[in-house]
Amino acid sequence: MAVNYGTRRTVVGAHYGTRDWLAQRVTAVLMAFFTLVVLAQLIFSRGPIGYDNWAGIFHPQWMKALTFATIIGLIYHVWVGMRDVLMDYVKPVAIRLALQIFVIVWLVGCAGWMIQALWRV
Repeated sequence: MAVNYGTRRTVVGAHYGTRDWLAQRVTAVLMAFFTLVVLAQLIFSRGPIGYDNWAGIFHPQWMKALTFATIIGLIYHVWVGMRDVLMDYVKPVAIRLALQIFVIVWLVGCAGWMIQALWRV
């Protein structure tokens, strides 16, 4: 006997699909744009590339805001990728949860370190 569930499809899982696929693409575009901005500033800078040039690149407030947005985008990009890899390949729930917690703690620490380094400039 066939069971008719109607037109509504039953989907199993966390329903991340399209939202995270789009987030991966948007954050990748943001990181590519940031890379092009930094490269353009390096190419058009004068003199040897040293600490003063790097500090000069990241000193303007608009560049700090762009860098901050890129850091947040990078962290989210990595989280989505690592979460998907762990959900696909680590089947024991306890190990997967422990690894996901480790990744979250690691990424928060990296974000804090990057933001601290950015605002020192």
